[in-house]
Amino acid sequence: MTQVPRIPVLLPLAVGAVVILCTIFIHALSVSVSLNLLRHERRLGRTGRSFWSDFPVVVLAMLATLAAHLIEIALWAEVFVLCGEFPYFGTAYYHSAVNYTTLGYGDLVMTPHWRFLGPLEAANGMLLFGVSTAMVFALIQWLIEARFTDLRE
Repeated sequence: MTQVPRIPVLLPLAVGAVVILCTIFIHALSVSVSLNLLRHERRLGRTGRSFWSDFPVVVLAMLATLAAHLIEIALWAEVFVLCGEFPYFGTAYYHSAVNYTTLGYGDLVMTPHWRFLGPLEAANGMLLFGVSTAMVFALIQWLIEARFTDLRE
């Protein structure tokens, strides 16, 4: 008979909940930066005129979103290091990126004590990628409606 490891849930769940709250805050800042950029460019009259005037707004919003995701992955990685799962930040960052993006290679596996953090990070990543997609979609939709008045209705 194969021995099944005992995987604790409560402590990893508590730690994961704190990290998730922090990543939500980081992501909210990214969304705020993107929306404020759009509002600023709109006030200056630089949006909705042409593809080339709208392109930098989309690029900057997507870069802000990507930066948020990379910071959030780093936060999870630092938690893995603090929990003693990985001795090096680079290894923890790689593992975190695989979890966060739900890629799931499985080449690095955490000990049973902290293993529950993996699915929590994956759920966190999926939800925040959804928020990013919705934000970029809304931004592009607003730019399209501003540029093509016949599409407003």
